[in-house]
Amino acid sequence: MLSFAAKLIAWQKQHGRHDLPWQGTRDPYRIWVSEIMLQQTQVTTVIPYYLRFLARFPDVAALAATPLDDTLRLWSGLGYYSRARNLHRAAQAIAGEHGGKFPRRFEAVATLPGVGRSTAAAICVSAFGQRHAILDGNVKRVLARLRGIKGYAAEKKVADRLWQEAERLLPRRSLEAYTQGLMDLGAMVCTRTKPRCTACPVHGACVAFNRGWVGELPAPRPRRRLPHRRTAMLVLVRAGEILLEKRPPTGIWGGLWCLPEVAQKTDLESTCLKRFGAHVVEVEPLPTIAHGFTHFKLDIHPLRLRVSALTPQAAEPGMIWLSLEEALGAAIPAPVRRILASL
Repeated sequence: MLSFAAKLIAWQKQHGRHDLPWQGTRDPYRIWVSEIMLQQTQVTTVIPYYLRFLARFPDVAALAATPLDDTLRLWSGLGYYSRARNLHRAAQAIAGEHGGKFPRRFEAVATLPGVGRSTAAAICVSAFGQRHAILDGNVKRVLARLRGIKGYAAEKKVADRLWQEAERLLPRRSLEAYTQGLMDLGAMVCTRTKPRCTACPVHGACVAFNRGWVGELPAPRPRRRLPHRRTAMLVLVRAGEILLEKRPPTGIWGGLWCLPEVAQKTDLESTCLKRFGAHVVEVEPLPTIAHGFTHFKLDIHPLRLRVSALTPQAAEPGMIWLSLEEALGAAIPAPVRRILASL
């Protein structure tokens, strides 16, 4: 009887994905960029960002040498911006600590900013043919159903059990096909909703399939009520230009350019004059935008303000007036892009 790994490898060769832009290469840099972009993001969304990113930054040296702003600009719209900041930090670490060469040792790869155990495993398998187990979101779902592992996958006890299974099932050869097969099976067949169990090459050995647990596994994140926050964003318009303000380097949208935020019910005239030296003569509310983060929901209330004059003052660092076209081309978060695109 064929093992789980043998069945999966045979299935991947016949039915898996073979034409993704980061496949067919041993370049650890390209594989690393793809793995970071694929964290919490679907393949179809990643592909155009990946191609643009590599066209601009073809190797580690190019990424390490560029300002963070350029990295964030190309990442704009992909979300989870800490990934872009970590990618930039890791490129500089590779340039400074590894002589500009991507490290081959698993432990060194795993300690790069934003990488970790599973991502390092995927890189080392694909780039260097090493033997390591992966455990991304798709693989957690496959293994939880295959072995009937109950509980939320992020809980330590459950995560430890999943890692044990991932290591135990690991074959001795054909590591690349096996690893890709796990990811493909989770993305194409063993999906979160409407899984195609009868098309699965290992459904005969699947505990969840045989016991009718497929809809219950893996257990979802324990439900909790997300906090609801509100903010006002100022669209200050002067002579066809819009004011953008740089966010702090860490936190939500860290390092991105953004529309200035103020608390609701702020005295806009005095605030704009004090913070920006801007004399405001018209205020127009724009449609509210709802935006969701992992830990809270945010309602953004944009306000378009016409600036009649600017009081001469020392230029504040982290503030810039740009044309609408230039602003849309800057490193801005998705909600700000929506606001600007609606003008």
